[in-house]
Amino acid sequence: MQIYIYSLLILICTSCFAQEKSEINTIIQNWHKAAADANFKEYFDFMTKDAVFIGTDPAENWACPDFKTFAKPYFDKGKAWSFSGLERNIFVAEDAEIAWFDELLDTQMGICRGSGVLQKTNEGWKIKHYVLSIAIPNENVKEITAIKEKFDDDLMKKLRAVKN
Repeated sequence: MQIYIYSLLILICTSCFAQEKSEINTIIQNWHKAAADANFKEYFDFMTKDAVFIGTDPAENWACPDFKTFAKPYFDKGKAWSFSGLERNIFVAEDAEIAWFDELLDTQMGICRGSGVLQKTNEGWKIKHYVLSIAIPNENVKEITAIKEKFDDDLMKKLRAVKN
């Protein structure tokens, strides 16, 4: 009898996590669609008020209010950005209050990698943290590193000066 109850609980938990993952996947897809449709309100409604968006440029570490200010002109022009998922992995914490994911995206910059954290709120799952990176094949790292060497050196000097 105990084995039956234990098996039933595992089946229920597995089903709940599958449902959570499906819901989260839909949220991420709709978040990307809101950007492609230049729907500012819907896009930011998918994020927590204290969300962070880290873009591909080293200076792009945006708290949500600053990211809204940055993004608004793009949305107002009717063309923000268009990312579509190629592959996505979603993980849900045991307490089903936090989830995280990674994804490969088809973007105007070629293949990018996104990763993020979602938090369950009273309004459902919300994106709390997102990181976008341009995916560089290993065989191209040396040439890309050479292209950005001066920029990186200058920025590292500046950041080290501020740190000290």
